[in-house]
Amino acid sequence: MKKNTNLILLTITAIALLFVGCGGNTSDIDTSLISNPNTASGVDKDAKMPIIKFEKEQHDFGRLSKGEVVSYSFKFTNTGNADLIVKECTATCGCTVADYPKNNVKPGEKGFITVTFNSANKRGQQMQTVTVGTNAQPSRYILKIIAQVEN
Repeated sequence: MKKNTNLILLTITAIALLFVGCGGNTSDIDTSLISNPNTASGVDKDAKMPIIKFEKEQHDFGRLSKGEVVSYSFKFTNTGNADLIVKECTATCGCTVADYPKNNVKPGEKGFITVTFNSANKRGQQMQTVTVGTNAQPSRYILKIIAQVEN
């Protein structure tokens, strides 16, 4: 009998907490901070959003001699209607580094992400990627470089 009483008390307490927790006043929440252009019917065309558009997302350096250091600048445009921020660029290997704009890229402006590949200690077909993190939607883009490293 004592077990049933404890179970009933526990159930009543849980229900009471549910009503108290969910019945609070939500009128003081500032919904202007919530900005999500994605809707059930697609992306809201009137939303203020940056859009990053690369001219190309892959570059082939061709044949390289071992130890050769090469760079390529991936050109992009902010085709959106808000400032684009490139937050980070991370490479799959220490042999590859990326330099990217540290300032906001205004709507309509162009920019470059320069990827440098060091072929030292590499041999054969190489494919490295750089993940670009932005405030655009989608927020991640993959840039690829390819090279054939010969002795």
